[in-house]
Formats: sequence, structure tokens, C-alpha cells
Amino acid sequence: MSNNIKATVALLPGSYDPITTGHMDVIRRAAALFDRAIVAVMTNDMRAYVADAKVKQYMFSMEERTEMARLACAGIANVRVISSTARLIDLVDELGADVIVKGVRNAADYAYEQQHALYNRAHNPKAETLYLPADPSYDHISSTLVRERITTGEGLDELVPPAVAAYIRERGE
Repeated sequence: MSNNIKATVALLPGSYDPITTGHMDVIRRAAALFDRAIVAVMTNDMRAYVADAKVKQYMFSMEERTEMARLACAGIANVRVISSTARLIDLVDELGADVIVKGVRNAADYAYEQQHALYNRAHNPKAETLYLPADPSYDHISSTLVRERITTGEGLDELVPPAVAAYIRERGE
């Protein structure tokens, strides 16, 4: 009996500003469950979900975020990293994704992701979302924490994959 779920292509969308060890835990677990996992570095425009939402400001450009994700995922054979400015509901069809995979750390994450999942499914019935709970050893890690550490010059080694820490150091952040 195989451990694979019926779906074969998992789509893992996110802003990944930057990609963290918590993200990588979810990506590795999804890659173990599905035949293929596509990490989609995207822009997070909450205006589709909340009318008065502000546009998110990123520390890293789309190209930098994508490169860091590629570096972090380089050793996982069935993971592909892409960048996209498309709407997630359209990307599901474009890539032939069977499921959207999102990691959740706590009730606040779940509530936030549930807003997205309900909208996505209402606008594309094929946009089914699967939540993977965070491993407790990573549930305190967020891209926000990493960006704060970068700003204050604190260490990143336990928060981001080694290749990402090196990339950020080389950039002079």
C-alpha cells in the first residue's frame, strides 16, 4: 500500500518572504504525500478576500523570494519552484493541481487560511485546500520573525534553511 493520497499534484502557494524552516517542513511533508509538489512564490493580495485590506509590502523581490525557495528546495526531487502573479484559483487550473496545501501553526493561521480556502473553492470548485498542522518545533517561526531578525542583525540559522541564510548574508541584509 502506498502512502500517496489520490491527488498527485500539490500546490503550495505563499509569499515566502523569505522561506523558513517551518515552510520547508510543510514542503517536505507534502512532497512525501504527493507525486509532485509545486511551490508557488506569489504576491499576497488580500483585497480579493477583504475589501479594505492593505497591499502587503515585501522585504525581498519576487525574483529574490523565488531564488531563495529554489535554493531551499534544491534537494527534494519531486518539488518544483515557480513564481506567479496569477490568481491562485487560476493557477490551480493552469498547473493541473489536485490540491492546495497550506501549513497552519495555530487557530489564527487556520482562520486566516480558511478565509482564503472558502473564497478559492467558491470561485473554483477544483481549488480544494488541505491543511498540514505545523510541527511543534517550528510553530514559533514565521517570515515576519525572520524579517525582524534581519532588520536587527540577529542570527537566522535556526529560522531559515542554510542556503537561504547564506543568500541573505551575501545580499548584505
